[in-house]
Amino acid sequence: MKKPSPRRAGGTPAAGGRSPEAAAAAAALFSTRLLQRDDEEPLVGWSERAPRAHAEPFDAERGAELFALHWRADRHGIALAPDELARLAGYLRYVSVPARQEVIGQNEQGDYLLILLDGRIAVDRVLDRSHRSRLAEVGAGDFLGEMSLLDAGARFSACTTLTPCVLAVLEAHRLDDMMAGEPRLALALLTSLARRLSLRLRQVSARLSALLSGG
Repeated sequence: MKKPSPRRAGGTPAAGGRSPEAAAAAAALFSTRLLQRDDEEPLVGWSERAPRAHAEPFDAERGAELFALHWRADRHGIALAPDELARLAGYLRYVSVPARQEVIGQNEQGDYLLILLDGRIAVDRVLDRSHRSRLAEVGAGDFLGEMSLLDAGARFSACTTLTPCVLAVLEAHRLDDMMAGEPRLALALLTSLARRLSLRLRQVSARLSALLSGG
């Protein structure tokens, strides 16, 4: 005899036989991880960071155009159709930020990543109140803050605008929404992030190998 399907309240079968609570938890993968941290680093979301950085809303249509332009030029990205790129761009928030503003703070726990659409940003390791070590300067098309979004760890460095910048912001809950509603787009984005992180790890490994060999 066939067993009845698990049902939601109201008599509707749950997707995949899961309860509504289990489905909601699965759909909130990244934002839930941020809430389940057991460390004491401060959680600084974009809603808190934006006023500190004097961020202002940027035209969404123009922001989406810039995002699509950089995505198509990015060798790490997966090819997406124009309508897919437009839908992916819809999960992002677009802002403009003046020069000399910190958009990511070292040792903070953040719930967002940034995509630089225009301008230059410095990536520094803060040593003390008066000393910083410059790790990199990044330009349009680069991603910032993706590691903390993926692993719920603390930010390793501080990121400060060197020029007026246009940024696309992806928050953890919007990534969760994308995974639930547009899994192909989420896969494309996560693949791009994984390729970038892999390249970064290979570069660090090469430098370490050169140091160990005395090169």
